[in-house]
Amino acid sequence: MTQSHPRISKAVIPAAGLGTRFLPATKATPKEMLPVVDKPAIQYVVEEAASAGLDDVLMITGRNKRPLEDHFDRNYELESALQKKGDAGRLAKVQESSDLATMHYVRQGDPKGLGHAVLCAAPHVGHEPFAVLLGDDLIDPRDPLLKRMVDVQEQHGGSVVALMEVEPEQIHLYGCAAVEATEDDDVVKVTGLVEKPDLADAPSNYAIIGRYVLDPHVFDILRRTEPGRGGEIQLTDALQQLADDEKVGGPVHGVVFKGRRYDTGDRGDYLRAIVRLACEREDLGPDFRTWLHSYVTKEM
Repeated sequence: MTQSHPRISKAVIPAAGLGTRFLPATKATPKEMLPVVDKPAIQYVVEEAASAGLDDVLMITGRNKRPLEDHFDRNYELESALQKKGDAGRLAKVQESSDLATMHYVRQGDPKGLGHAVLCAAPHVGHEPFAVLLGDDLIDPRDPLLKRMVDVQEQHGGSVVALMEVEPEQIHLYGCAAVEATEDDDVVKVTGLVEKPDLADAPSNYAIIGRYVLDPHVFDILRRTEPGRGGEIQLTDALQQLADDEKVGGPVHGVVFKGRRYDTGDRGDYLRAIVRLACEREDLGPDFRTWLHSYVTKEM
């Protein structure tokens, strides 16, 4: 018999990275604020959390990240100006970001890796299961991955990671999971995790992508976790311990995602994400697709 577990309401979004791959654009602008069409990348992530019912959002920030707080705050001067112009459409867009969720912020004073960033959330999260969403992975709202992960955690307890099959030659770019099948086609039991393994050492081609639903016992493990790959405290190492000992915060399951994911983690994929999303927009798509087809066929 499956056991029902507490409903998750809190999401944690690590956003303290320096964004060095996007310099010089990120010298003074947080990478999370770079626009994907006409919204900053971070707004897509907060919208995803809110759509899954997680309306209490903690953002882990760092120096020079104040624009993140400003974006999700009210801008009364701008709103007043738009009201006076009668521009209801743009006013609604401006107000949307501040109405998405209850936002909280804490600084990661010393960037020691994803595991350390998650640990910074411990005082806010307390003893509840919670979600972690990484801003480099944008999940199409038509393919609700996080909601499915929350349901799996409610059913099985423990922690849940998002997995996606990639070409074996790409597995060294990701954390990788060893898995066992379950009764559900899209759910596997995770028996092992390796951070960015060489192809020969990879236990599968199941890559861990940037969505997690975590048992709060992960905080105790992270406090004891020594720096791993890259000299950083790796969340993957803590999840491995949870998978090894199911009596303390386990088990660990994976949801195999086959939907639409937009990777904004490097410049090329960021541009491809913008093109894909712009092509699918009702207001931009028709004209943009026509121009794009003309550009590709006539000018290249």
